[in-house]
Amino acid sequence: MTTSTTARADAAAPPSTTSSGTTGTGSRSTGTTSTHCPYCALQCAMSLTPTLPTPSTPAPSTPAPQSQTPVPGIPADGAGPGAAASGADVAPDVRPVVDVQPRQFPTNRGGLCQKGWTSASVLRASDRITTPLLRGADGALRPASWDEALGLVAGRLGALAAEHGPASVAVFGGGGLTNEKAYALGKFARTVLRTPNIDYNGRFCMASAAAGMNRAFGVDRGLPFPLADLGGAQAVLLLGSNLAETMPPSVQHLEGARAAGGLVVVDPRRSVTAGLADDGRGIHLQPVPGTDMVVLLALLHVVWSESLEDVAYLAERTTGADDVLRACAAWWPERAEGVCGVPADELRRAARLLAAASPARGGRGAYVLTGRGVEQSTQGTATVTAAINLALALGLPGRAGSGFGAVTGQGNGQGGREHGQKADQLPGYRRIDDPAAREHVARVWGVDPATLPGPGMPAVALLRSLGTPGGPRALLVHGSNLVVSAPDASRVVERLRSLDLLVVCDTVPSETAMLADVVLPVTQWAEEEGTMTSLEGRVIRRRKVLDAPGEARSELWILAELARRLGSTVDLPTDPAVVFDELARASAGGPADYSGLSHARLDAAELGAAEHGTAEPDDAAPGGTGLFWPCPAPSSDTTGQGQGQGPHPGTPRMFLDRFATPDGRARMTVVDHVGPSDDVRDEAPVYLVTGRVLQHYQSGAQTHRVAELERAVPAPFVEIHPVLASRLGVDDGAPVRLESRRGVMVAEARWTDRVRPDTVFVPFHWSGDGSVNRLTTDAVDPISAMPEFKVCAVAVSAVNPSADDPADRPTAEIEPSGRDRTPDVLSRALTSISATPPTDAGART
Repeated sequence: MTTSTTARADAAAPPSTTSSGTTGTGSRSTGTTSTHCPYCALQCAMSLTPTLPTPSTPAPSTPAPQSQTPVPGIPADGAGPGAAASGADVAPDVRPVVDVQPRQFPTNRGGLCQKGWTSASVLRASDRITTPLLRGADGALRPASWDEALGLVAGRLGALAAEHGPASVAVFGGGGLTNEKAYALGKFARTVLRTPNIDYNGRFCMASAAAGMNRAFGVDRGLPFPLADLGGAQAVLLLGSNLAETMPPSVQHLEGARAAGGLVVVDPRRSVTAGLADDGRGIHLQPVPGTDMVVLLALLHVVWSESLEDVAYLAERTTGADDVLRACAAWWPERAEGVCGVPADELRRAARLLAAASPARGGRGAYVLTGRGVEQSTQGTATVTAAINLALALGLPGRAGSGFGAVTGQGNGQGGREHGQKADQLPGYRRIDDPAAREHVARVWGVDPATLPGPGMPAVALLRSLGTPGGPRALLVHGSNLVVSAPDASRVVERLRSLDLLVVCDTVPSETAMLADVVLPVTQWAEEEGTMTSLEGRVIRRRKVLDAPGEARSELWILAELARRLGSTVDLPTDPAVVFDELARASAGGPADYSGLSHARLDAAELGAAEHGTAEPDDAAPGGTGLFWPCPAPSSDTTGQGQGQGPHPGTPRMFLDRFATPDGRARMTVVDHVGPSDDVRDEAPVYLVTGRVLQHYQSGAQTHRVAELERAVPAPFVEIHPVLASRLGVDDGAPVRLESRRGVMVAEARWTDRVRPDTVFVPFHWSGDGSVNRLTTDAVDPISAMPEFKVCAVAVSAVNPSADDPADRPTAEIEPSGRDRTPDVLSRALTSISATPPTDAGART
């Protein structure tokens, strides 16, 4: 297999790119490129410098995960990482070694977390897929040419559509795809395949926040303000988000609230982020899992019953306040305490703290932020709505220095939900059932609006329908590892196996790729050009640093080639800059209007800011740190922010004058607590909550291939309170068994007082016996169709129960191991702003 060693150093003349040279070690540097981290939506800025190895400086390779024994070929058993594809060797020793350095940027301010510092290691993964793979009659994947692979895929898709109709083919996208690839995927599905069945893994992440914000504000942008604005706030209410471990550099923006004693964290687990409220820096409210809604209703009750609301703001800028007031009267703090377990006095203290920080009462400002912990619920949209109601009662949204926001998780979780991957969506955040939207987008695409399909099935319904009578018989997967990341994972594997054709585009043999009939090797972050949209709605450039190894290709090329082979006349450009220009035209006039943006404009603004030394972490130079949507072209600018016919400056802060509703007012909606779909009961008396750890990301397909990160956290674990563990005979460090109505998992028990005695916590980054998503429920929110990942009921038992009687075990004297770990993790999270790479992954943040 031929492996490219050419490093990208000059294409498109990206800002901050330097010329080639020779390093002092004898290796040859190929220039430095400014780009962004491949992981979360914080999109930390970094500079990448590839160095070509020489005989005197052999390059280290990044080993495949050791969880599985490599085998010749890839069996059809979902074995997961570690299985090597015959003929797919990458020869990592001849790939450039890429040095990562942080850059000053408004979100990360020169800091990186452990994942960011080690991100270049993924580029050298030893099990990188570099050639198409087809499953043979023997059940193993074998190397194939692109012509053979695409010919097979196109032939099978065409035959299925001819026999069973266009809806027999489905597409599943990802929130990590660039804006260009997400847009092209939606266009391909609706114009080439003409299937309504497309959705993406963002349905698992931001759907409830999006539904709540669209209902209240008329538009969904996760943070309608720059993240750095949090730094000036007197108080921040953070619900269901462990920022200190999921986005460590972001915690520096909470320092102002912490200094004022105003950080309020709502989490059933004493997470690292909850620890930031210790020592008088704020309040940690630790509710029963699944009762965050009750906490919010009680806070709102206190605000209104003690006349702490912003009366003028409610009268001038909202509708529905009176109905919400009447409804929340039923949730006085003492009643709420009986349901959520948070002391009534603590609820009152938190509400008064937030009110004192509000502008209406002379405070410096307050923010209400939600995360997946409260959104991944069958009442997720209602909980987000309750949080918005609280923020509106305090007069926060649409005021500089205050507001409501939802913390987007995936790298392009914001942009990925704006341009057509969602089942009911067209580019620009338009609805696919809106005749005007269909007409506009069809004109850009050069097709008849009548040929565009209607809304499709959201993710969980789509996955349930695979291979069933009348359901899709083929699935194309881009940027998603469903076997690990989907709820009720065992049933998902069953449905994937039932398909006539499963095609997976991936960079490494993920668990989902291992089940595929066809695996197509694709480029990853430092091997492609494009744009991403951060959690703030900031559109930024992703830049190419290296050529992809072997025969890996961009999804843009793959989609265009499939369209050609399927006989489509629809134009699918392969140049990311051209694709973005078309995306911009398609978005014009929509809620997420990108029509005033282009690669050239983003590059020129960043280059100009760098040349003038104004690319500071305070957004002082317009465009130098990306541009915020909406950013319409002058001809379509209805925002009033354009400067004559000059370029629109972007919209860092939304809603300052009006909300994006027909009457310009925010809508307050009555909601009430229902509770989890799978609540505790006699046979399953313990709550299971899930989440992430500092060292790993999503399904782990990337981070399990970084040796330092894998050494730090090599396996899943179960956090369990010592009191519960003692009662059940579960020893610290021993295997423990969890069982729900859907499945069973086994992992190491870790005694800790970070969790409630009625709750266990498990991170979700693993597959196989350690897959917690085998246990989670796929019950969904009735509005957003988001599954309830974050809470379900389980039975907990020791795998090898100790011989001694649990009643004889000490409880009060037990020093849980988690208590020892917490300060160290907290310390590492708080030092994330350091621009100096640590010497060991255990000390990286």
